[in-house]
Amino acid sequence: MTEREVIVEADGGSRGNPGPAGYGSVVFAADHVRVLAERREFIGIATNNVAEYRGLIAGLEAAAELGAEIVAVRMDSKLVVEQMSGRWKVKHAAMIPLADRARRLVAGFERVSFTWIPRAENSHADRLANEAMDDGTLVDEVRTAREAEKPKPAADPVVSAVAAQPAPGWTGATGRPTRLLLLRHGQTELSVQRRYSGRGNPPLTELGREQSARAAKMLAAKGDISAVVTSPLSRARDTAEAAATALGAPLTVMDGLIETDFGDWEGLSFLEAAERDPELHGRWLGDPSLPAPGGESFDQVRERVDAARRDLVGLYPGANLVVVSHVTPIKTLLQLALGVGPSLLYRLHLDLASLSIAEFYPDGGSSVRLVNDTSYL
Repeated sequence: MTEREVIVEADGGSRGNPGPAGYGSVVFAADHVRVLAERREFIGIATNNVAEYRGLIAGLEAAAELGAEIVAVRMDSKLVVEQMSGRWKVKHAAMIPLADRARRLVAGFERVSFTWIPRAENSHADRLANEAMDDGTLVDEVRTAREAEKPKPAADPVVSAVAAQPAPGWTGATGRPTRLLLLRHGQTELSVQRRYSGRGNPPLTELGREQSARAAKMLAAKGDISAVVTSPLSRARDTAEAAATALGAPLTVMDGLIETDFGDWEGLSFLEAAERDPELHGRWLGDPSLPAPGGESFDQVRERVDAARRDLVGLYPGANLVVVSHVTPIKTLLQLALGVGPSLLYRLHLDLASLSIAEFYPDGGSSVRLVNDTSYL
C-alpha cells in the first residue's frame, strides 16, 4: 500500500545519558489517525541525542518503504529538529554520521518538513522508545547466559582478518557489525516443481541433502562463526544442522525466520494460484500489504523478520552468525540492510542453498556484502 503523504513521529531515550538506550518511531497517515508502521529498537549504550537520531532514521526509512513522497516529521527533540532544519550545526562527532544518513534519506522524498512538538504530543513514539529500552534488560540477561555457555575456539588468523574488515566507506557505519550469513535451505520436491512452499514441511531431497553438505563444508572453511540460527521448518533445520555440525557451533531455532504463510495457495504452482484467484493474485504480486487467502502479507513477514533481526543484533553483538531460512525472510533481511522498498521482494532471485551476507552495525548502519553465491555447489 502506497501513501503519498505521511506523518513521522520519533523519539529516543537513554537511561543514564549515556546509558541503555532505545528509540521508537511511528508513521501515521496524513489524517494522523491510521498507524501505517511502527519501529523500535534497543541500541545498547548511547546518549539521548544519538537515540533520537536513530529514531528519526528508522521513521524516515519506514516512510520510504511505504512509498511516501511528502513527510511531516514531528519530534520533541529541539536539537534534532533545528539541526535537520539547517538552523543549528551538528558538532558532536557521534551525531555527524547519523545526521548525514538522515539527510540522505530526506533527499529521497519530494518534501520533508520538521516541527518541534511538546513531549505530551509525542507519546506514541515515546512509548515505543521506552519499550525498546525495557527490551535491553532481557537482551543483556540472555547475552550473558550465551557468553557463559559459548566455547572458546582458537581463532583462524585468516578468517579473523576478514571478519575485522571495516565498513564500506560510503555507508558511514561505525563499530563492529553483526554479520548474518544468510543461507537458503536445500532442495525439496516442492521447489523442484516450483510450487508455493510456505508452512508446509516437505523434506530435503537427496540433492537437497548434498547441497546442505556442500554449504556446511564451505562455512566450516570460513570459521569464526558464533552460532547457527534457523527457521523451525524441517527443510531449514536439516540444512542448519549440517552447518552446525561442521562448524561445531550451537544451533538455535528462531520462529521469526519461518517462511511466509501462503494460506490456500500452499502447494500450488504460480499458474494454479493465478487461475484460482486471478484478481487477488495479480494485486498480491505488487502490494505487500495484501495477504494470500488464509495466509499472511509480506508486510506481516517484514515485521516479524525485523523483530528477529533486532534480537540477533542484540544477542550477538559483533558476531558472525549463520542464519538458515527461506526465500522471503532472506530477501527481507537484505531489504532491511539495503534500506529499500518492497520491490526488491519481487525482483531478486535466490537459488536453493545460496549464500548472501548482510551486516548490521551498532550505530544503525547496515550493508550487503554478498548476494546469491552458489560457487560452492
